[in-house]
Amino acid sequence: MSRHYQYDVLVIGSGAAGLTLALNLPPSLRVAVLSKGDLANGSTYWAQGGVAAVLDTTDTIESHVADTLVAGGGLCKEEAVRFTVEHSREAIQWLIEQGVPFTRDDAEREADGFEYHLTREGGHSHRRIIHAADATGAAIFNTLLSRAHDRENIDLLHQRVAVDLITERKLGLTGKRCLGAYVLDRTNGEVDTFQAKFTVLATGGAAKVYLYTSNPDGACGDGIAMAWRAGCRVGNLEFNQFHPTCLYHPKAKSFLITEALRGEGAVLRLPSGERFMPRFDPRAELAPRDIVARAIDHEMKRLGIDCVYLDISDKPTEFIKAHFPTVYERCLEFGIDITCEPIPVVPAAHYTCGGVLVNQTGRTDIPGLYAIGETSFTGLHGANRMASNSLLECFVYARAAAQDMLRELPGVTASIALPTWDATQVTDSDEDVIIAHNWDELRRFMWDYVGIVRTTKRLMRAQHRVRLLLGEIDEFYSNYKVSRDLIELRNLATVAELMIGSAMQRKESRGLHFTLDYPDQLPEATDTILVPPTYDD
Repeated sequence: MSRHYQYDVLVIGSGAAGLTLALNLPPSLRVAVLSKGDLANGSTYWAQGGVAAVLDTTDTIESHVADTLVAGGGLCKEEAVRFTVEHSREAIQWLIEQGVPFTRDDAEREADGFEYHLTREGGHSHRRIIHAADATGAAIFNTLLSRAHDRENIDLLHQRVAVDLITERKLGLTGKRCLGAYVLDRTNGEVDTFQAKFTVLATGGAAKVYLYTSNPDGACGDGIAMAWRAGCRVGNLEFNQFHPTCLYHPKAKSFLITEALRGEGAVLRLPSGERFMPRFDPRAELAPRDIVARAIDHEMKRLGIDCVYLDISDKPTEFIKAHFPTVYERCLEFGIDITCEPIPVVPAAHYTCGGVLVNQTGRTDIPGLYAIGETSFTGLHGANRMASNSLLECFVYARAAAQDMLRELPGVTASIALPTWDATQVTDSDEDVIIAHNWDELRRFMWDYVGIVRTTKRLMRAQHRVRLLLGEIDEFYSNYKVSRDLIELRNLATVAELMIGSAMQRKESRGLHFTLDYPDQLPEATDTILVPPTYDD
């Protein structure tokens, strides 16, 4: 039997953004935090590098803002950048207060009492990345999860897959407020009704739409797809960041080699040993990720090689082991000793820079619905995300959204009883092979046609294929009971169509969007905003 749940706040997603929002709400509010699988399955846990913030007396807000604007290729919203950076120190202080074990400096910074080690990554002009060795995401996630477990008002529910949002419009009412969501309980196959005064999309990005990705399996663009179907605008989905350095090994799945290695002096080499990045950019290995990824892609295609090599072996062994224990141990499992040999690496889909349009408090186009973290489009990242700004965005906007909810709460009246999920017209599937086949086909043509380098012809091929797939998926969705695989495939195909449509609209090369048909950058930078048929302003 399906069940009905009632909460003040429903948070879909259990990563950095979702947990931060939940912990910034008062104990008087009942909060549900949903995870598709185990609670640690999101991208936060696997983040290695750190959090960018203005923490050192030699650094300034203006410098961090300027670096971000440069990396963003002229498309960042300066007010969003400034808002995020100005709130960076207080966000880090909040994390420290929660107990996050950031790596301390060898010599305490007596000038301002700040005693944590800061590293530098691509695009940054200062050391401003606070980290916990090279496993920052795990340290942050474990700390926030422990805090959430201690809060009696927060229910942490795993194996719950959101199917769709429930809005007043969907129920045939005159308003457009979001009232909650239908959620699949994977433990029994039933779809439950979650009713809430506020609903938060904190589902992460959509990098799983590509064949090769650094992301965990759940990064399927669920929040973006659900928001689109509910009537929210999306923006800049053509900008998909490919991390330049993922471990290349047949048995290594989605293991990212943190950019902090390059920040500490690692260099990229061809199989011959030749260093090549200085030929592409004066910043060499510390150039923004899109430049580094395209340079690697160019060299691989030019030479017909399977990978390039990242070399930090000239650094002392103890330095490498102390600063990069996770990378060292993981590579050692595959027979690679990074203290004396280079690491084989390839680019892989990593971060979705666009997403659901929100304001400075995370509000979407639909009242009662918020989007935070990688799901959202705040304007911070522009045409290319600068390293370690993404976790910062999670904390700053989650805290802002929580404060906004508290301001709005007195005006939210009790809503109507919601109808239960109707599964009377569907049956169990005996053709799940269709899901597996379509999933594989989608990710392969997205990699081939909508990858690091694009052309109009490739995009048109991808658009034709994705529309055929969407027809097949919709038919399957209408006739069979939902499963996690079917829900994710439906969402991935929806977001893939939005990515392709966005890429086809941009008649230039800017940031992460590079097309051979329009290699130049237009003099005026404009966002790509897609408006759903159900949008009502």
